[in-house]
Amino acid sequence: MKKSVLALTLAASVLALSACNGDKASKDSDVIVTSKSGDITKNELYEEMKASVGKEALQVLVLEKVLADEYEVTDKEVTAQFDKEKEAAGESFAAGLEAQGQTEESYKKYIRLNLLQEKALDAIKVSDEDIKAQYENMKVELNARHVLVADEETAKEVKAKLDGGADFAEIAKEYSTEPGAAESGGELGWFTSDKMVKEFSDAAVALKINEISAPVKSEFGYHIIQVTEKRDAADIGTLEENKEAITDSFKMKELLPSISKLMQDAKIDIKDKELQGAIDQFLKTEETSAK
Repeated sequence: MKKSVLALTLAASVLALSACNGDKASKDSDVIVTSKSGDITKNELYEEMKASVGKEALQVLVLEKVLADEYEVTDKEVTAQFDKEKEAAGESFAAGLEAQGQTEESYKKYIRLNLLQEKALDAIKVSDEDIKAQYENMKVELNARHVLVADEETAKEVKAKLDGGADFAEIAKEYSTEPGAAESGGELGWFTSDKMVKEFSDAAVALKINEISAPVKSEFGYHIIQVTEKRDAADIGTLEENKEAITDSFKMKELLPSISKLMQDAKIDIKDKELQGAIDQFLKTEETSAK
C-alpha cells in the first residue's frame, strides 16, 4: 500500500465551529439570530455544526493544542509566512481567501498549524545508516500483488487458502478490501520500497520470488503479499542526490506515530459523547522507528 501523508487543513467551517464552541461554554441560550419565524441560539448553531463538521473540527483543535504544547511557533513566524504567501499571490490573495471562505485571521491559524507540523517533522531524526539502507533498497524494483483484509483472523484464512493452492486473483477478488482489487486481482505493478508503507516494504523486500508472506499489519489493515518479479531499477541517481527525498520520506512515515505518542501523553478526555472517537485515528497509530 502506498504511504499516506498527514494533511492538515483548516476550513472556514471548522474555525467557525471552534469559535462557536468557545462561546457555548458561557451562555448556551445566547440568541444570535432573531426573526419572525423564530430565533437561533449559539447552542443550536453549535449542535448543527457539530453534526456536519464536528469530528473534523475537533481533530484540528486537539492537534493544534497538542503540537503547541510541544513546539513553539511565534506570532512573528506566522506573520512572516503570511506576508510571504500574500506577496507571492499578489492581487489574487484577497480573492483567494474569500473564495475559501477565510479571513486573514483564520488563514493565519491555518499557517500556525502547518508551521507546528513542520516543527514536528524537523524534530524527527534520521540516521545516515537509515538513509543508506533505504537507498540500497531503491536500487531494486519489485512486482507484487497482495490481498488486503481488515483483521488478522481473515488474513490467516486467506494465507491458508493461498498456501493450499487457491488462485491469488480469485482470492483477492473475494476477500480484498482494497478498491479495484476485483479488477486487478490484487496486482500492484512495479514499485521500489520507498513508495510503500514501511511494514509492507520490509516484508516485500525480504520475500523470495513467488513466496507468500505471513499476514503483515500496517495502518491499512492486514496484507498477504506475493512478489512475482524483481529487477534492477533504472538509474536512480547517487546517494547524495536522493538524500533529501529519502530523509523527507522517513520523516513523513514517522510523523503520525510521533503525533500519536504526544496525544497519548496528553491524556485527552472528550466529554461530548457525540464527538468521542474523533481522534481515534491518531491514538491507534502504532509507533514505529525509522529503519
